[in-house]
Amino acid sequence: MKVLIFGVNGFIGHHLTKRILNTTDWSVYGMDLGFDRLGKSLDNPRFHFLEGDISINKEWIEYHIKKCDVIIPLVAIATPKQYVEDPIGVFNLDFEMNLNVVKHCVKYHKRIVFPSTSEVYGASAEPEFKEDETFLVLGPIQKERWIYSCCKQLLDRVIYAHGTRGDLDFTLFRPFNWIGPRLDSLDAAKEGSSRVVTQFIAELLMKHPISLVDGGRQKRCFTYVDDGIDALMKILENKDNCCKNEIINIGNPDNEYSIKELASILKSLFMEHPDHKDDKEFSEIIEVSADDYYGKGYQDIYTRKPSIEKACRLLNWEPVTGLEESLKMTLYSFLEENETAHS
Repeated sequence: MKVLIFGVNGFIGHHLTKRILNTTDWSVYGMDLGFDRLGKSLDNPRFHFLEGDISINKEWIEYHIKKCDVIIPLVAIATPKQYVEDPIGVFNLDFEMNLNVVKHCVKYHKRIVFPSTSEVYGASAEPEFKEDETFLVLGPIQKERWIYSCCKQLLDRVIYAHGTRGDLDFTLFRPFNWIGPRLDSLDAAKEGSSRVVTQFIAELLMKHPISLVDGGRQKRCFTYVDDGIDALMKILENKDNCCKNEIINIGNPDNEYSIKELASILKSLFMEHPDHKDDKEFSEIIEVSADDYYGKGYQDIYTRKPSIEKACRLLNWEPVTGLEESLKMTLYSFLEENETAHS
């Protein structure tokens, strides 16, 4: 099988590439703006990489969609700070560029495995989110953080419509707060535009205060990346066509914790780390308002818990990594990579 991955150097992309090359005989064709996370994959003869831009390298993109068996478009802006600061940039990349990929997949009748997002469920009040039943509830237009969710939801609907009319073989997967090594860079954290786990780790490393937006009451279900990749591999294998035209949550409902609890656990793990247990000072945990931290266009979601019944049934999969173990592996990896670069 020939697998084409856009955003191959991203968090999910580089972990998936490594797993494919290590455990199958498939070939991976990948494109991204950089290659710093790809490591030994670059030396594998079954990995073919282009340092390129999804908005520029259009001939390469169309040729490789035509050539490959399954397309995985992982290119997206996926951090709330950027939804608020650059909503048009989010729309251009997350919707328009990915829509072009979808159109080529329709044209050449290719299978697409597309990353939806847990954000499409929005502010639904349901205790757990079900792929085929839960209402998708978004906030008002002036809360610009919703543009990401809206872009992804509309792409979901376009892909689904093509699939149910026989134009496209698709699987939509919805990751719920995947974490693990190389989640974000230190530079992204310094700008305040990384995801919450790496943002907190970077603050600990730099001895900056950890900011709990609106008290950190929000709850999330954190999923270790290896568990998520296990599910993705089963989707790609697609035994007995079990994933055709399906939407599948990939998360860990047992790892539901508040952001306040997350900060406390990470701080404890950091204080126990061999290189930092003797530090003279540690980050304090403070509370800030959402307006001060993100700006006026932000609005939060207080629960986001997946039903994974469908993933368990279709894929014979379930997550196995607890939160503390997930955070420890994420933390230790980040510190090892950035220990000399944080000053």
